[in-house]
Amino acid sequence: MALDGGPEQAGHPAVRLRGVTKRFGAVLANDDVDLDIPQGAVHGIIGENGAGKSTLASIIYGLYAPDRGSMEIDGEAAPVRSPADAIARGVGMVHQHFMLVPTFTVLENIMLGMEGGFLLGQGEADIRARLASLSRQHGLEVDPDALVDDLPVGLRQRVEILKTLFRGARILILDEPTGVLTPDETDQLFTILRGIRDAGGTVVLITHKLREVMAVCGTVSVMRDGRMVGRRETAETNTAELAELMVGRTVGQAERPAQSAVGTPVLRAAGLTWRSPGGALRLREVGLELRAGEILAVAGVSGNGQSELLELLSGLSGVQEGLIEFAGRRIDAAHPATPAEMRALGLAHVPEDRQRRGLVLPFEARENAVLGRPENAGPGPWTSGAAMLAHAEPLIARFDIRPPDPMLPAAGFSGGNQQKIVLAREFDSAPAVLLLGQPTRGVDIGTIETIHAQVMALKERGSAILLVSTELDEILALADRIMVMNGGRVAGTVPAEGATRRQLGLMMTGAAGEAGA
Repeated sequence: MALDGGPEQAGHPAVRLRGVTKRFGAVLANDDVDLDIPQGAVHGIIGENGAGKSTLASIIYGLYAPDRGSMEIDGEAAPVRSPADAIARGVGMVHQHFMLVPTFTVLENIMLGMEGGFLLGQGEADIRARLASLSRQHGLEVDPDALVDDLPVGLRQRVEILKTLFRGARILILDEPTGVLTPDETDQLFTILRGIRDAGGTVVLITHKLREVMAVCGTVSVMRDGRMVGRRETAETNTAELAELMVGRTVGQAERPAQSAVGTPVLRAAGLTWRSPGGALRLREVGLELRAGEILAVAGVSGNGQSELLELLSGLSGVQEGLIEFAGRRIDAAHPATPAEMRALGLAHVPEDRQRRGLVLPFEARENAVLGRPENAGPGPWTSGAAMLAHAEPLIARFDIRPPDPMLPAAGFSGGNQQKIVLAREFDSAPAVLLLGQPTRGVDIGTIETIHAQVMALKERGSAILLVSTELDEILALADRIMVMNGGRVAGTVPAEGATRRQLGLMMTGAAGEAGA
């Protein structure tokens, strides 16, 4: 019996691919791929960033046409030429980056694209009733009249799933669905997926998170370098074997580095209090001290002030109350500093949202590699394509960015490789202070190993690093000290050595006010 995989229905697979190949210019994204997705199951497809998982999903959903190969859906030949073809055959897809209109309500987003269609002709009342029935059946409760822009990420994802089910999807593809979810939201999502499976649906989970595969999938296919390299029952494998299949080598659990000597304080903040434009209090009297050669990690459930703290320290938001001292400069409401000025003082920033804050997606990789660093773009006031190329090529090699094409627009890279472009740019400046926001969000296990090694190397060179992460495993592996935030306040700061997940969890939820004293 598969581990938590549910009953697989006998007979033909829900989806069968044979010899599927897809090339983008010089990049072979899918190379002669065979795949069987069983009916009535949760099936995982895993691989490193750039392994070809999302391309394969896009072929099944009709966003891309394969160069060669065949596909069957429910045992019948299925030349899917567009998402409309896929939807007509009962295939739906929830993308890594949501496809919702933020200024529309939930109901308007679900109706979008159905103008003139049969379902819309039934009338709004009938649509509401059907939506309510689907919500109850699958545990996807959400207010149909709420603006999407007002919903947290977990509820936006529910809207995406509802939208696909409303269109009659029996085969649901989710591409990296947990990259922006909290642990609680991830658990809620898996409950929903199990419910869809138990109701006879088929779920395809595209991911790189091995614990999640083991938790919710009955079977898993493994991709590497565009090829399918293995298929396993989750009950008969483990994360170590899957990791080795993914990266083609043994991936060891990194040992916690020995405590190293730290230097003098290089950045100090005191009394930082900040309100949003709407007046909501996001930070309350936050103070910290960051020293050369140390990693201070900020732990907490998303939405407890970590993002606002990063934006204040980087200069993206102005100080309202309190002060920051850095590189001999006092920064407060009367003496603001822009992001460019903070960079000039020796600060680098890897933002939490790489697409909104870290990259210009239509720009080439070589152009993104010099954003905010004009000294690397060419001599004098002019940019030079050759200079940008010469700067980007060694960074691409050092961070193993795939494909290794400095002239490919950032939008053409997978999410994990987009992250590596941002990391390469900011790490290369050898900053005095590095602000590191969610550095491994949406990144595969092999890339995590590479990123962590680069973080430790930067620390050893004397940089002071402020790490904001929702991954406790990452925090416990890297940090020297851990500052826990709850409700916009500092709940406490503890040495990382000896800290436990339980202790940190209690502090994060406000259940142990004195734990960090």
